[in-house]
Amino acid sequence: MSPKDTQAWTDLQSHAYYMSQSHISTLFQESPDRFSQFGFAQDDLLLDLSKQRITDETLSLLIKLAKERDLKGWTEDLFNGKHINDSEDRPALHTALRTPKGDKLEVDGVEIIEEVHQNLERMDAIVNKIHSGQWRGYTGHSINTVVNIGVGGSDLGPFMACKALSENQPAEARALKVHFVSSMDGSQLADLLSHLNPARTLFVISSKSFTTIDTLANANTAKEWLKASSNEASESVLVARHFIGVSASPDKALSWGIPESNQLAFWDWTGGRYSMWSTIGLPIALKLGAKGFREVLAGAHAMDCHFRDTPFEQNLPVLIAMIGIWNINFLNINAHAILPYDGRLSHIPAYLEQLEMESNGKSVTRDGKATDYSTCPILWGEVGTNAQHAFYQLLHQGTESVMCDFIVAARRYHDTDNAELQHQHQLNLANCLAQSRILALGDSVIEGAEDAPVYKRYKGNQPCTTILLDELTPYTFGQLIAMYEHKVFVQSVIWDINPFDQWGVELGKKVATTLLEALGPEAATSDFDSSTQGLLQHIAMRNQ
Repeated sequence: MSPKDTQAWTDLQSHAYYMSQSHISTLFQESPDRFSQFGFAQDDLLLDLSKQRITDETLSLLIKLAKERDLKGWTEDLFNGKHINDSEDRPALHTALRTPKGDKLEVDGVEIIEEVHQNLERMDAIVNKIHSGQWRGYTGHSINTVVNIGVGGSDLGPFMACKALSENQPAEARALKVHFVSSMDGSQLADLLSHLNPARTLFVISSKSFTTIDTLANANTAKEWLKASSNEASESVLVARHFIGVSASPDKALSWGIPESNQLAFWDWTGGRYSMWSTIGLPIALKLGAKGFREVLAGAHAMDCHFRDTPFEQNLPVLIAMIGIWNINFLNINAHAILPYDGRLSHIPAYLEQLEMESNGKSVTRDGKATDYSTCPILWGEVGTNAQHAFYQLLHQGTESVMCDFIVAARRYHDTDNAELQHQHQLNLANCLAQSRILALGDSVIEGAEDAPVYKRYKGNQPCTTILLDELTPYTFGQLIAMYEHKVFVQSVIWDINPFDQWGVELGKKVATTLLEALGPEAATSDFDSSTQGLLQHIAMRNQ
């Protein structure tokens, strides 16, 4: 059944007609203590929805819609390993990757949790070996640099986590440098290799299929660099000393040359954008140590339990998801800005762009019908203080309605006497709170603003969510990312789409292969459209 056929959807449409005429500033005037109504918490994470264009009735109707769409049933299917990724006929068990040891979950005749922890313990052993200086390169020197080669989910999640949690490194990890390479054109890798010591560099090749062209191209370049730098070492020795493979296709990793002893495995039910909780998270474990990585998993698991067990009315992933449904499908807001006020979270906008737009950027329902309602909005973002000097002009005075997520930590630098650092954090918090206030309420909060010329006025009424962490730690980071993962799932249930496949990226890869052949010296270009043919001919002329 289409979501539009539910009673709740119909009621929300009627309610939206009334609410679309209202202003968030008016809602605060009518109910000054909105924060107590629309502030929700789980452990060390606070979700403030009071600057959304909602009332108690709005939330009640949205919860009704979630119930009519059987969100509870779908959630149980997710956690129990049902094949809810129906187009690929497999489960989506990223929650199992952070389930504590000793719990049980049998899927298709296999005890999943036990296998997960066997892989984590294998990863722990590798991490400890590298941190202790026992993993040695072809000259016998210890490894002091790790380069993760991946793309998409094999890059964005680990890269984001390592950046976010860099201040949480244990002593044994601080001497180890961790780099990330994803660019297909080789520029990232070439620049990096120019100042690395090959004898002390370890490459982690992260690829679910171990057939990803961009990743293998970079891996082959790294292998050739090592061979050129070590004339006396055989290729098998170089690969054994300087490469680790992380893949769900161990045979292909072995064919490339990586011995089984250097491989970490995960499963085909681990989606790329949900994979940093698996052995794809090896760079995170190298950065934080095995204990720190387990704290990230613990935070995510705590959010899993909250999502599964908490009534919808107090359930953070459900609430943030349904607010998104309200903005997109009933207030017709199809742009979403992610605004972290913390430089450590600078990569979370890029991560959420993939998580949300690759998951829910669909226009076909689970039964193959075209949707006649909007699904995933366009996401973008930037660290808040940079964004203020970039695209906030559009947010404040442009013609587009935009929903905004502000993400910030309440505490930082509290363990130092450096007054200047503490002041900087207060300045950061002041900017975060001020911007969300003006975006939602407009210049009505500024005395005398009504007398300003029109080009200096701020209309407000941009719906804003504030996500306030007590402090950015491995645990709260895990909470935060898991909350967004479950948000995506909730919205997919409402929209009746499969969030775990990504067929939209496959055709481009296939067409790129045919074009690669056409870029060769003897290739004919007559089989392409005139634009592509003309571009190929121009490229060929410039390369003569």
